[in-house]
Formats: sequence, C-alpha cells, structure tokens
Amino acid sequence: MSRVLPIAVVQDAPRLPTEPLQKFSESVETLVRSFPQTQLLIYPELHLFGNAPGHAELNASAESLDGPRINTLAQLAGDLDVWLVPGSVCERGPAGQLFNTAVAFSPQGQLAASYRKVFPWRPYEPFDPGDRFVTFEMPGIGTAGFSICYDAWFPEVTRHLAWMGAEVVLNVVKTTTCDRAQEVVVARANAIVNQVFVVSVNCAGPTGTGQSVIVDPEGLVRASASGADCTVLTDVLDMEHVGRVRKYGTVGLTRPWSQFQPGDAPLRLPLYGGQITPERWTPERDRLPE
Repeated sequence: MSRVLPIAVVQDAPRLPTEPLQKFSESVETLVRSFPQTQLLIYPELHLFGNAPGHAELNASAESLDGPRINTLAQLAGDLDVWLVPGSVCERGPAGQLFNTAVAFSPQGQLAASYRKVFPWRPYEPFDPGDRFVTFEMPGIGTAGFSICYDAWFPEVTRHLAWMGAEVVLNVVKTTTCDRAQEVVVARANAIVNQVFVVSVNCAGPTGTGQSVIVDPEGLVRASASGADCTVLTDVLDMEHVGRVRKYGTVGLTRPWSQFQPGDAPLRLPLYGGQITPERWTPERDRLPE
C-alpha cells in the first residue's frame, strides 16, 4: 500500500511572543487553503517567540505542555484536520527548567509528541538539555523523528532516530549565523548515512539565513530555498522510498544498515563506553519478527 506524505515547509520570519496566537492561526488557515492536499505543516524553531529574545523574555514566555498555548495549537490542528509542527516552544519543566521543545499535533487535535532539545547551542542558548530522542507515528503514513537546529551537528541524534524507526527527520532550525551552508551539508549527510528523509526548515530574514531544504533518503535535495526570503516549500514524500533504498542500496549500491550480520563480533565504542552489537544494529522498522 502506498504511503505518501504531502508537506508544506514554511520558511517564515519569527513572530513576536506578544502577538496573539489568533494571527498565527489565521496564517496557518490561509496556507491550508492555498495547499489543500497538505497533511503536514512545519515551521522553524521558536517560530512563535520573536527575533532574538533574551533569557528573561524566554523565561517569561515559557508554559507547561498543558498550558493555553499548547491547547490552542492542538485545537488548530484538529480544526484544520492536519498534522502541525509549529516549530518549537519554550516549555516550563516540572522543576522550573526552561526547555526548547518541538511539538507535533495530530489531525485529531491532540499533542502527539514533544521533544526537548538535547543539544542546546552552548554557550549562546539558555535552555536546559533534554534527555531522550523522540519519534512519533502518523497512522497510515509513517514514523517521524524530531531534531532541533544544533542537534543535527551530532550524528548520534539522527542515527538513533533512524534506529528507532524514523523515516523522516524533522529538523526545525533558527540559524541566524553564517554557518547555514554547513548545516545544509549536514542535512544531506544525515539523510545519506541513515537513509531517511530530512526536512530542515530555517527561519527567514531578516532574522534567519533561510536556505531550508527537503532531502531524500539518498541525499538528493528535492526542494530548497536559495535564500532567506519568506517562502513555502511543498513536496510529497514517498515513505516507501526509505525501505527501497535500504533494500537495494543508495544508488543501487550502498546498504549501511545491512553492514553487520549475526555472528559478527561486537565492535567496541570507547567514546561511549559501549559497543555495537550486530544483532541490535537493524532499525526498528526493518527488523524481522522474532
């Protein structure tokens, strides 16, 4: 059975945290009317939290995940019958922590997943780090995983998401610096070595440097923004592409997930104080029933 995911990747300028959510809701509604087949809308990191707010402003904006902001966004997704990733939000943790948290809302109007950024960009970001990787299932479509901006620079993040079954990694970004060109290379590399789709959406100018990209499981750029202007990238992801590439190889050749075979000796990983066990190497979605 075909599993396709029509997406809209919204490279937009950040909105002020004091702006009523109703204005964001109206812009999402307009986008859905413009692209009625879209099933997933994705916005940049901290999209609802202004251009460059300081620690005090971010703290003041933070809410728990059962607060009014989350409830409003969930209702919006349900009203429009779409999957909605409104970027990431400032989450107030149970012990007063400040997390940079990506959220996904289902067409049923529910908070389907939340992920706290594991690698805040230190020393520049004030956030507390998360402690786990997150994937979520879109029934009948496939599995997505979250990464936030600087997370992408750590290969362990995308590798674990792919191992956990992610077929597409949603990398929400707020890059305002000159290293976006390197991030585009990293997005392609993460897609290639893990054989997953990578959607990397950066904020637009004048705050951000744009250059959002959609990359397929063989590392080919399916759509891209050449600059920092506000724009929307649309595409239809064929989620079966992931399985085909892993079965037949990137460009019909390379199959990294098939590298290890049962009976191979474990490979020690001194950096992590652990090892690769061949029997555990296969990604979750590709494992045969025991």
